[in-house]
Amino acid sequence: MKGDLILLDHLGDTESAALIRDGRLEDLLIDSDAPRPGTIYRASADRPVKGQGGMFVQTPDGSGFLRQVKGLSPGQVLLVQVTGHAEPGKAIPVTTKVLFKSRYAIITPGAPGLNVSRQIKDDDERDALLEVAHDVLEGHPVTQTDPAGGLIVRSSAKGADPEAVAEDIQAMADLAMQVLADAEGEVETLLEGDGPHASAWREWTGPAQVENNAGCFEDHGVIEKIEALMRSEVSLGQGSMAIEPTRAFVAVDVNTGTDSSLAAGLKANMAAARDLPRQLRLRGLGGQIILDVAPMPKKDRRGFETTLRAAFRADETDTVLAGWTPLGNYELQRKRARQPLSEIVTEDMIR
Repeated sequence: MKGDLILLDHLGDTESAALIRDGRLEDLLIDSDAPRPGTIYRASADRPVKGQGGMFVQTPDGSGFLRQVKGLSPGQVLLVQVTGHAEPGKAIPVTTKVLFKSRYAIITPGAPGLNVSRQIKDDDERDALLEVAHDVLEGHPVTQTDPAGGLIVRSSAKGADPEAVAEDIQAMADLAMQVLADAEGEVETLLEGDGPHASAWREWTGPAQVENNAGCFEDHGVIEKIEALMRSEVSLGQGSMAIEPTRAFVAVDVNTGTDSSLAAGLKANMAAARDLPRQLRLRGLGGQIILDVAPMPKKDRRGFETTLRAAFRADETDTVLAGWTPLGNYELQRKRARQPLSEIVTEDMIR
């Protein structure tokens, strides 16, 4: 099937969403028991972390870690938002830079200004979207609750119905006002982060067919695709790569199969570079990643890096390409934006 297909289903009792693009699994969201990114807490400052400039905070879901903070005293009440999933045995990553993000807009408390995504180039459309935002926010109570706040119109608003954009901004402004006005009190969860279905609506904004009937995952082969993701081996056509998480880093080993020529190595490495962001996204992997590439001419390294950089540029997760090691491996650092698939998918869910 050509084009995008969004599937909203459950794995067992667990809410899940899948994005299929031209017949290939492009993205996958599966709920878990962990605090969802985007969750907002009324938290309490606990104790500073010496040497790191951070502080632990108490939340209803356990200890959170706040980076680079100053002027907080133990016991002080503050609003924090979950920014990602906690690694095993570590605190929940949180920030005081709370955002209210929806399909078309982001409310930015404490960050003033009405702005439109730079991806929207047309000046007339930018002006029209700014006018929509201004009309909604002018006189809205959130401007009194948070006079230093602002708004960003997202790139997904390009070509969207102005009424839909206005309704989205209105809903986010109402939500922001409700949460910001409730900043004082005991430790409490003020807003749950979006689950897979709501996140799919918010983030997968391109033209797409949507199916939400029970069993649509099985109808479109998503279960088999998830089973394949639970294995380390990934076919690259003429070659393969093995993606294996360890305690310290994620190892990626690119192989050419029976053809050991340098030309075959280059082809396999290029295929791996193009598919690696998708594989890491689907598997929920991040942190330090080391690529053991197949043998290829040194003169082709620059082309490999260009391909790898372009592939990650199209991916929304922050990734730093560190470069080549003395032993000929390639290193990169990727934000841990999701839980590893292997930690949230059980045999019962895909049986």
